[in-house]
Amino acid sequence: MGLYMGITERQEKILNNLIQDYIETAKPIGSVLLEKKHKLGICAATIRNEMQQLTGLGYLEQPHTSAGRTPTNKAYRFFIDNLLDLEKELFFNDWEEIKKESRDIFGFTEKITKTLALASSTLTLIYFFEKDFLWKNGWREVFQNPEFKEIDFVDDFIKTVENFEQHIKDLIGQEDFSRARIFIGKEKSILNSGDFSLLISQVIFPDKERGLLALLGPRRMDYNKNINLINSLKKILQ
Repeated sequence: MGLYMGITERQEKILNNLIQDYIETAKPIGSVLLEKKHKLGICAATIRNEMQQLTGLGYLEQPHTSAGRTPTNKAYRFFIDNLLDLEKELFFNDWEEIKKESRDIFGFTEKITKTLALASSTLTLIYFFEKDFLWKNGWREVFQNPEFKEIDFVDDFIKTVENFEQHIKDLIGQEDFSRARIFIGKEKSILNSGDFSLLISQVIFPDKERGLLALLGPRRMDYNKNINLINSLKKILQ
């Protein structure tokens, strides 16, 4: 893929591994860790130089208290546009239990959102077009992410959820969600903050009930897993 927006193939490999490590650990990633864990075939000093270049290009940032680097919104967008593995189909272990509720749209929605919240560590939302009703589940799950130890982060998240509720109809009118979409930070004003990401797609529920399914959480969320959760569920519901 190399040379994407000035990135070499080696930088791309470093960036990919750094993003995935940061998603997993929520801690700034240093050159020594990348060298030991991923066997990139280059020394830590070379990795460090490449990370400095990626920082200059706007893909990484360095918290002032740490020698490690963290991805920027630009890095996440590069990761999503170029490196996601969208072919992986995820299996819902409790799908048979969920199907038992299919005649009760609200019971079905409760089970679906709870299952997705547990699997994705996000706040899971379903909006029904005809009922004009928004269902939310997963507050406990999303608050277990380490970012929510900061009270300001919690306040910003709650404001973002409120903003989503107030403007969901505007969003539907502006965008085509027939395929799953991912918005990072302030790419969409509905997020209200640069710290969060939104995965959203139109879904046809039982009895042909149309709605939007959304996963909302910190921008460090596991994009690979979460987009495949949405796509796998859509396939099951077809």
